[in-house]
Amino acid sequence: MNKDILILGKGFIGTKIYEKLDCSITSKHIYSYKDAENIYSEFAPKIIINCIGTTGKNNVDDCENDIDRTLTANAFIPVILGELAIRKNIKLIHISSGCIYHYDYKRQLPITEDEIPDYYGLFYSRTKIYSENALKNLSARSNILILRIRIPLDVQPHPRNILDKLLRFEKVIDIPNSLTYIPDFIKALKFLIERDAKGIYNVVNKGALRYPELLDVYKKYRSEFSYKVMSLEEFPFVRTNLILSVEKLEKEGFATRDIHECLDECIKQYISWGKKY
Repeated sequence: MNKDILILGKGFIGTKIYEKLDCSITSKHIYSYKDAENIYSEFAPKIIINCIGTTGKNNVDDCENDIDRTLTANAFIPVILGELAIRKNIKLIHISSGCIYHYDYKRQLPITEDEIPDYYGLFYSRTKIYSENALKNLSARSNILILRIRIPLDVQPHPRNILDKLLRFEKVIDIPNSLTYIPDFIKALKFLIERDAKGIYNVVNKGALRYPELLDVYKKYRSEFSYKVMSLEEFPFVRTNLILSVEKLEKEGFATRDIHECLDECIKQYISWGKKY
């Protein structure tokens, strides 16, 4: 076991990282700097990967129903950990979100890490902006790495896997979006740790995926499956739809795969798992 790395949070992303990095992990609660310091004293890590966060019980709209918990998990704890990293001279890797931008498909290029987050329409997005802005400023002088992921897609069934979510819907929207294929994300994470990278990185796959493209691949292996497409105007929730740039990650030396290259691989493994949650 790699005792130099400690993962905070045993949710979907934290557990996936833990499975591949064979390191320490804890779900101990953090309500204060002292709590964080006690965890550090227990594990003495050189690297902390913060996977603590909430996207709501069912979806991000539920964050409105628990404002204090959402602020604590998504904004306050990352700042506490940033201070811990400074005081203990360790590396902090914060798993952030790309759902923090407005996007104009007709006029904009893929969004780079230098562009200022501007999506305040969702409380969830605001809390992610709060923490990212604070840690971005700290990363200029401290060893802090911020990884933006977006719409995670994985080979294993899980309620937070976008494929599971889509399979539960009768209708889906048809608009291009950046996705993070979790097996590729783990490879990028390992690469950036080895490079001792800091600052902000978009960690998504190259290109953009329309949900029907993913479901059509699923239908290829499950012919009985069917779905319908709805217009964005019909969609009843406020959501971000956008495309992130991977240029910075590639300039660092990591080769990103186009998301379409991952679909067959993902669906085959997903089906072999069956629904076990």
